[in-house]
Formats: sequence, C-alpha cells, structure tokens
Amino acid sequence: MTPMTTEGEKPTAPAGSARRALVGRLSWGLADQAASSVSNFAVGIYVARSLGVTAFGVFSLAWVTYGVVLNVSRGLATDPLVVRFSGVPETSWRGAVTRSTGTALGVGTAIGAVCLVAGLGLGGRLGPAFAALGVMLPGLLLQDAWRYSFFAAGAGRKAFVNDVVWGVALVPALVVAARVGSVAAFVLAWGASATVAAGYGYVQSGIRPRPAEARGWLREQRDLGYRYLVENVSLSGASQLRAYGLGAIAGVGAVGAVRGAELLLGPFLAVLMGLSLVTVPEAARVLRQAPHRLGRFCLLLGGGQAVGALFWGGALLLMPGRLGELVLGGVWHSASELIVPITLGVAGAGLGTGAAAGLRALGAARRSLRCQLFASACYVGGGLGGAAAAGTVGSAWGVAAATVSSSAVWWLHLRSALREGHHDPLPEVRTS
Repeated sequence: MTPMTTEGEKPTAPAGSARRALVGRLSWGLADQAASSVSNFAVGIYVARSLGVTAFGVFSLAWVTYGVVLNVSRGLATDPLVVRFSGVPETSWRGAVTRSTGTALGVGTAIGAVCLVAGLGLGGRLGPAFAALGVMLPGLLLQDAWRYSFFAAGAGRKAFVNDVVWGVALVPALVVAARVGSVAAFVLAWGASATVAAGYGYVQSGIRPRPAEARGWLREQRDLGYRYLVENVSLSGASQLRAYGLGAIAGVGAVGAVRGAELLLGPFLAVLMGLSLVTVPEAARVLRQAPHRLGRFCLLLGGGQAVGALFWGGALLLMPGRLGELVLGGVWHSASELIVPITLGVAGAGLGTGAAAGLRALGAARRSLRCQLFASACYVGGGLGGAAAAGTVGSAWGVAAATVSSSAVWWLHLRSALREGHHDPLPEVRTS
C-alpha cells in the first residue's frame, strides 16, 4: 500500500518546490472536481431528458435534500478533519480518518432510515424518490468522506480516481434506470454507483470506518463540529427552503427550470459544493508555512472562480438554442431565461468562498457561522421574495443579489480576522 504522506510539509523546503507541490495538489483538486462535475452533470441531463420538467423537479427536490444531509455529514465528520489534520503525520491522519469516515457512515445510516420511513409514508411521485434516497445515503456520504480524507493527506490523485470509479459505475446504472423510467430508479442508480466508489475508497486507503467511534470523534471535535454543522445546514437548508417555497409559489416545474439552469453552470457549482476538498486544506497549509500570504491566497482563489463563472455564463449566452434543446430537452426553454442571474449568483458565491476558506483555516468558527447565517437568510429571503414578485425569473435575480451581498460580508469578516493577528493554526487533536 502506498503510504499516505503529505506534500510540502516542511517549512524549510525551497520556495520553488513548495510552489510546485501546491500547484500539483490544486491540479488534482481541479481534476477531481471535473470528474465530480461530469458525473453530476450526466445524471441531471439524463434525468431531464428522460423524464421531463415535472419529474425532473421531483428528482431535484431529492437532490436538494441530499445536499442538506451531505452538509450535516461534512460539518460533523470531515470539515474538522481537513482543518486539523491537513499536513499532519500519517499515523495521526489514519486515526482521524477511521473516526471521521465512521461518523459519516453513521450519519448516513441514521438519516437514511428517517428518509426511508418518510418516503414510504408520502407515496405519490415524491415518496419513492425519498425512500430510494434513504437507502443510498450511507454509501453517498461515505464516498464523500473518502474524498475529504484524501485531500487532507495531500493525495488528491486518489480522490480523483475514486470519482472516476463512481463515474464509470454510473454509466450502466443509468442505462438500467432509463429502462425502468422512474425518478426512484435514477436515485437508486446514482446512489448505487456512489456506493461502489465508497467501497473502492476502503481498498485505496486500507482504513476501515468505525461508526462505533463516532461518539469519541464528535466529543473531541465539538468546538468546531457543531458550529460547522449549523453553518453547513443553514447553507443547504436555505437551498431546500428556497426550492420548496419556489415549488409552492410557482409550481414544481419552476424548481426543474432552476435546476436545469444550474446544470448549465454545473462545473462551477460542483467546485463550490466541494470547495473545501481543496481550498481549506491548502489554506491551512499556507497558514502553517506563510501566514502573511493567506489573504492573497484567498483573494486569488475567490477571484479566479468568479472570473471563470462569468466567462462560462457568457459562453452559455452565445450557445445556439438547438444545442440547448439537445442538452436539456424540454427543460431548455425555461432554464435559458435564468442564465444571467444564476451566472451572477455563482460568480458572487465563488468570490465569497475564497474568504470562507480563509476563515475556516484560521479556525474562526464564530465569524464563519455569523457570515453563513447572514448569507442563508438573504438567500431564502431573496429567492422567495423574488418568486412572489416575479415568479421563477424573479427568484433567480433575488438569489443573485443576495449572494453578491453575502460575499461582501465574508470578505469584511476575513479582513477583520486577519487584522486581529489570529495566525496560529488550530492545534492538531491526536486520535491514535
């Protein structure tokens, strides 16, 4: 087994060597996010084309719910891991991963059981989709936990390979789901292929997750974990509230239209969703080795994503309608009207995530929690207020305005944290 050593741990390494190591880790991070984007994009496009806008709206509600549960798992299990165990000795890393992945698996099992029972009770179109999601949650969350673990160790290549395995397993699963032709079948296909990748993560690391040690992990990381839990759930919960509220105000088809437009910006949204896979570990390394460079690192990170999102959105505006219909089918017409506001929203979010990574690396959990609660409130208020005023398009513009405003708040808090001279990384907590 290849030892899980980290790159660039020694502060005495030459500047050129450290820079090459950083570029290498970021490159694997980009490659991994590209692989993840392709999988998410493929699922969304396949479902949209196969089932139409209303059924795609049902699938989108299940997807948003998964996002909430995923952020619960990240807040409790893997966010503390990447803050405290990035660039640490292998023995310490392995002990932490055993407990962290066990916590993720336990979260998936517990909340999955709730989703299964709720889905069986709901019935209709929505019930089977949520029941299928409940069955698949343990595998989905464990796969995500492996990705975080590999990036904390500076082994982004393994995270990339794991996502490629998921993508390869997804192809036959989607073919089978298309023959069945139901939302639940697509949810099962998506989750089953993730479970295959989760199993491969064990092969890659040689580490067995231990759910029985989750309680000890939660106790040791409680100073970060519970704040990150509230922060993450407020983020994904705001997205879910906006989706449900939009469906109630403008219809389930409006949810499908928004999801279709988001799919068109999928590469950047996927990067934002899993940003801490790369940015928080790297920000923590910058803080350990050159604290004075943290602000610049975060600015380059956020600014680069914002510019990239704007370029991508501009390209979408130039895309011929026929190509859009080929990609999204009947969802294209309603989704194309939302490209401009959603692009601006993604650009604003990309800029803000640079500051968020800096606050996480500093361990400024109180500041990041305040920022996220403010951002979530603005997101829900802008999305639902816009929907009440001008339907689906109004909701998209409301979210864009809220996201740009929230980004400014993130940066104000990071500037304050840096001025306070809070440059000491959080202490490593031994779990061996």
